[in-house]
Amino acid sequence: MKKQVLLCCLLATVMGANAQWKPVGDKIKTKWAEQINPAAVLPEYPRPAMERAEWKNLNGEWAYAIREKGGVEPAAFDGTILVPFAVESSLSGVQKTVGEKNELWYKRTFTVPASWKGKQVMLNFGAVDWKTDVFVNDILIGSHQGGFTPFSFDVTPYLVNKGEQKLVVRVWDPTEKGFQPIGKQTSRPEGIWYTAVTGIWQTVWLEPVAVNHVTAIKAIPDVDKELVDVTVSAAKCCAADYIEVAILDGGKQIATAKGVAGKALRLAVKSPKLWSPENPVLYDMKVSLFSNGKKIDEVSSYTAMRKISTKRDANGIMRMQLNNKDYFQYGPLDQGWWPDGLYTAPTDEALLYDIKKTKDWGFNMIRKHVKVEPARWYYHCDKEGILVWQDMPSGDHGNRWEPHVYNGGTDKNRSNESIANYYQEWKEIMDLCISHPSVVMWVPFNEAWGQFKTEEVIAWTKKYDPSRLVNPASGGNHRACGDVLDLHNYPGPNMFLFDAVRVNVLGEYGGIGLPLEGHLWQQGKNWGYVQFKNSDEVTAEYVKFANELKDMVKRGFSAAVYTQTTDVEGEVNGLMTYDRKVIKINEKAVKEANQSVIRMLE
Repeated sequence: MKKQVLLCCLLATVMGANAQWKPVGDKIKTKWAEQINPAAVLPEYPRPAMERAEWKNLNGEWAYAIREKGGVEPAAFDGTILVPFAVESSLSGVQKTVGEKNELWYKRTFTVPASWKGKQVMLNFGAVDWKTDVFVNDILIGSHQGGFTPFSFDVTPYLVNKGEQKLVVRVWDPTEKGFQPIGKQTSRPEGIWYTAVTGIWQTVWLEPVAVNHVTAIKAIPDVDKELVDVTVSAAKCCAADYIEVAILDGGKQIATAKGVAGKALRLAVKSPKLWSPENPVLYDMKVSLFSNGKKIDEVSSYTAMRKISTKRDANGIMRMQLNNKDYFQYGPLDQGWWPDGLYTAPTDEALLYDIKKTKDWGFNMIRKHVKVEPARWYYHCDKEGILVWQDMPSGDHGNRWEPHVYNGGTDKNRSNESIANYYQEWKEIMDLCISHPSVVMWVPFNEAWGQFKTEEVIAWTKKYDPSRLVNPASGGNHRACGDVLDLHNYPGPNMFLFDAVRVNVLGEYGGIGLPLEGHLWQQGKNWGYVQFKNSDEVTAEYVKFANELKDMVKRGFSAAVYTQTTDVEGEVNGLMTYDRKVIKINEKAVKEANQSVIRMLE
């Protein structure tokens, strides 16, 4: 009888814990929201380009509290939050605003598996927006400033001998009240500006490593020389430590090299299979760290043979090339927002879905607009085969924008603190993406939003990664630097400026609006650059624009970006609804139109 009572109590406790979380609010949701298991949220390994066999996911229900900025850890917390969904989101189970005058606190406990004994324990965060302080067993062990990139701490010295370990995270995010990169976030969402995102919004996890261990991998291919340069960073290496990198094709080792950490290792890939959207071939890669001849760390990775460049064609027009062939890049403006998770897709299947639909529609590129995605998103782009233009999330706005004037507008006079933070966050974003073959373009500025010292920023970006193209300011202000002149025009395509020295692209156009009842974030105040009444009208307008664009490809455009993949909050100009439940265009007709544009350079 006593056993039955104990079992019932235990079941009641477990069921109560499972029932505690649920999505909140009355906003629309995706179908994937119903598939979330709070005991196994985003269970996939979060860093496919540097994967270890052993790890422990810390996603799930944590305690949370919102308190006035500047205080100490609360004696009592407000309730539970589902990590890694931002506190403002429905899927967090909270959906509350924090604001610049408050801090968001998280708390949970964790245990270290007994099998990890003798190992260092790394605590990893995919991304937290914006300023993060981390406490382990009441000790402040480290801080990170930046809302879009991963960071890690070695928590081993702060663990108690056995049992539960206490983890507390404190976050402050002033959104547009600060100078930091924020993208489309605002405390007053309307029009093209969306709900603020605060706190943990990507996976948190633990993994065991040796004292000396691999910390980063940078793989840069050289198609012309048939080789890959691989630079491996490692922690706490000794003189006797060395790195070994092996490249495999179908499980068969085809190249290997050894060297010390931090030095570029050159590996030959003879007669390489070239990566492209039509044939996204990936080579597996094993990276090992040896100490005194003994392997003490190994991670799985991958690479690809892909070249992005520019060249003048027979008509004297500068063209973008992929693998030494003229290649028209065509794709949607992808905001990467979700009605239920805001910055965070509900599941990995959902994260992949938008990429697959983009390819279904005949596109070969995505412009990731003033947002950075989790590492798994770039992995999916690599694997599925889609080119990516990576924007720097904008912030610290306030300059004059003159998109129709060459060398017009102003560079903002940002503070030294703002400038230093920009470079820190931009470098971390580039580091996150630098080994992904899908990423072919860096976009440091969008439409003069916070644009500053343009020539210096572009020169720094180009020097830090000379293997990719740099689009200095998508939509202007236009400066004579970088590789690209990028025009924006709504609703239809238009070539109102031309650069004879650089590549010319149409970085935004379209915005064909279609509000669909039952799939709207809000009633009223929904907008697109132009509004239509049904799918047939939207499709006809889309195809008309595509046909207009084809003439401009002949005259000089080498890429185009259509606005946009999905509706987002008050914007109803997506190719599908915000909840991803309705495709708003005739997919066959749009695919045919897109492919006919792309073929203009074949």
